[in-house]
Amino acid sequence: MTHQTLISLASNYDQEENLHQAHLCLAQILSSCHYTEAIWTEPFAASTKSPLYLNQLVEATTTLNAAELEAALKDIEQRMGRTAEERQKGVVRIDLDLLQFDNHRYHLRDWDRPYIQALLPR
Repeated sequence: MTHQTLISLASNYDQEENLHQAHLCLAQILSSCHYTEAIWTEPFAASTKSPLYLNQLVEATTTLNAAELEAALKDIEQRMGRTAEERQKGVVRIDLDLLQFDNHRYHLRDWDRPYIQALLPR
């Protein structure tokens, strides 16, 4: 069975290269990928002094179920070098969040963030 997905991508470290690498990894688990433009944004948390983020969304299909897809996204993050230690220092090599799987929405607070609203397909 094929499922429709919407995933957010974000990076604040070697941003363009990390988004490119994420695209290559996502191509292994997703089909019919349609990426939005990538936009630069300030860190969401006002107290954060991290560099600018590069954000993007991808609409795609997958044969994985939601739990398998979430596990695959976390695996990609780890393979790309994301660690808890770097996150504590404000370094985000790559952040991949499942926003929607078929008709079910995830990360509900993220949907109102300006960069998500700006990137959502119209």
